[in-house]
Amino acid sequence: METTYRLFASLLDYPTEDLSRHARECLDALLCAGSPAAGPLDRFSDHLRGASQARIEELYTRTFDLQAVCSPYVGYQLFGDSYKRGLFMARLNEGYREKGFSPGSELPDHIAVVLRFLALGPEDEFSRALLDEGLVPALDKMRQTLERSSDNPYSEVIAALWLALGKSERTGVDDA
Repeated sequence: METTYRLFASLLDYPTEDLSRHARECLDALLCAGSPAAGPLDRFSDHLRGASQARIEELYTRTFDLQAVCSPYVGYQLFGDSYKRGLFMARLNEGYREKGFSPGSELPDHIAVVLRFLALGPEDEFSRALLDEGLVPALDKMRQTLERSSDNPYSEVIAALWLALGKSERTGVDDA
């Protein structure tokens, strides 16, 4: 799962010229694993083929930066702009420091940062709590919001990550 986390992190960061390559790598990994997440990610990859870098950057900004309901920050999705988000980020920084991980110049609750941290493996209590009580509920809110605007290609990335995490398309429960 660590590779999957790392690959999805690159898809949910601000897009670079390498986004198409990262999408293909992620799609290949999902296809090899026989994951149902390959379908939505294939649709996202198709969209990238015909889009300019400027168009992709504009789409990312419109999706994640201009719509607070799809903010790519786990703490914002869970707590809004309350003091609880600040406490959450402080706890993230503490947990990251304990594993020698740095969020770089991004806030510690950015979805790509959280995914990169989870990619470190092996799973421990902090990582499991971050996944189950942080990433999954935040991702579910983002997924539901983006489902209402099905013409947004980033809805496919969020749906693919949701499925890659073993969640059901409709119910939000584990498919185990």
